[in-house]
Amino acid sequence: MSGVHLPEGYEPPVPAEELSIRSADGIRLHAEVHGRPGAPTVVLAHGWTCSTAFWAPVIRRLADRYRVVAYDQRGHGHSEIPPSRARYSTRALAEDLSAVLVRTVPAGERAVLAGHSMGGMTIMAAGGRPDVAERTAAAVLISTGPGDLVAELTVLPPAVRSPGLRRLLHRQLLRSRMPLGPVSSLSRVALKYATMGPGSPAGQVEATARIVHACPTAVRANWAAVLDRLDIHAGLARLAAPTAVVVGTADRLTPPVHAHRIVAELQDPQGLLLLPGVGHMSPLERPDEVAAEIHRMASAYLAAAPAATSVAGAEPVGAVPDSVAERTSVA
Repeated sequence: MSGVHLPEGYEPPVPAEELSIRSADGIRLHAEVHGRPGAPTVVLAHGWTCSTAFWAPVIRRLADRYRVVAYDQRGHGHSEIPPSRARYSTRALAEDLSAVLVRTVPAGERAVLAGHSMGGMTIMAAGGRPDVAERTAAAVLISTGPGDLVAELTVLPPAVRSPGLRRLLHRQLLRSRMPLGPVSSLSRVALKYATMGPGSPAGQVEATARIVHACPTAVRANWAAVLDRLDIHAGLARLAAPTAVVVGTADRLTPPVHAHRIVAELQDPQGLLLLPGVGHMSPLERPDEVAAEIHRMASAYLAAAPAATSVAGAEPVGAVPDSVAERTSVA
């Protein structure tokens, strides 16, 4: 995120520590540690075209209670750009997560993992890996899907009815190598339509645009090729940790159909949180609710995690009001 300045209220907090972590294939990953040293750990994995800065509002709501680790996916933010297309894969995502956990979660301890979009896919792709499982207390999968992404996209208007044509146009849109260029009025409108709910205020749209536009074109396109052929159902089925799922009802990139499929395939589902009118960028659009869901899982599954009561000086993190969200419990 070098050289990218975000609007007031969305600036990333200053980390207590910055780390350089080598993944299995030697790619260098940038990670940040926020919050309380010695507190229970939450690890955040961002999505396609984003960076650690995307998590800023959620980090601010968790940092007074938890030790929060956020890292840049390979090619994003301050992490190293892979030298070839072969270094972009769901296996690489899983290996990167493993490297971050081994470095930041001491042996014998566990963390709550929260992943948005490609970050959620990272957690699913790592399902069944012993090095990840032994450091995972619980997981929160946010605005994500395990496969069939192009088939389920709803970016094109309903007037384009042919399934084949919709799939073709969505694939071309997803895999475009066209540079995004500087943030403009037109790009803000297009990005808001595709990735955010209709009620998202200007500050949220601006922050999202600056983060997304900072992603290098080649990185965006190479990861899009991976997402185009995504199939991580096998990893999802092996994800044994108790897992909650979050999705906005207006998500055009990973519509709620994906969330329902994830819940159906999980070994230990812990509820589906639906955020009315929210688009794909739910951690920026509704940081209170997303942070509260991470806190709910941490309170339930992390040893010595703080109870769901207010902490002096902290943003309120607790139960999600019924007026703004709907949680579907899973027996």
